[in-house]
Amino acid sequence: MGTLHLDDLRQYSDVLRCRNGIVVTVRFVEPRDAATLQSYFRSLSVRSRYNRFFSAMRELPDNLLEQFMHVGERDEFSVLATTKIDGFEIVVGEARYAFHPEAASVELGLSVDDRWQGQGIGSALLRNLECRAAALGAKRLFCDTLRSNEAMIGLARKSGFTLTSNPDDWKLARFVKQIDTGPLDTACASWRPRGSMPAWPIDEGLRLSL
Repeated sequence: MGTLHLDDLRQYSDVLRCRNGIVVTVRFVEPRDAATLQSYFRSLSVRSRYNRFFSAMRELPDNLLEQFMHVGERDEFSVLATTKIDGFEIVVGEARYAFHPEAASVELGLSVDDRWQGQGIGSALLRNLECRAAALGAKRLFCDTLRSNEAMIGLARKSGFTLTSNPDDWKLARFVKQIDTGPLDTACASWRPRGSMPAWPIDEGLRLSL
């Protein structure tokens, strides 16, 4: 799959509604988001950044930020979870996922702003990514997390993932989930025009950054 064009990025988004009434829009990262994305990562707590990248970086290095901005290149995608406050768009989370067609699998990573954790945003993103993986034709979804990240471990298990060992790093745990449903059967409008589906309710839960 080639890099998505700006019109493609703006055409598709998902709208999710938390139980407490917060509406979260999941959309692809656009070129205008570079500074916003960098500010988002700088605002995360030290623990959240470490859980997300397995290192103590204070911000995204230029080369990694560049990777985040190229949506669709090498079958890698970045999305932002946003909500509106007083008419302004606020980033409350992000996710990045990569499709590996030879293995029919999608690898993912995500984080949620510390101030917005516990609102169900992370669990919603995780379910949304499962739908996006199904839409790409994947049969398996997996992610790696630090073995010390108890919040992620609890969320992944609650979401139906199976815990395994990372084959390359003993400090990491790998969660794997087989995808049994097609994209039309899940709460996701990722590959349909914006507004073609209603907002979907999501569960409470998530106090973590992946």
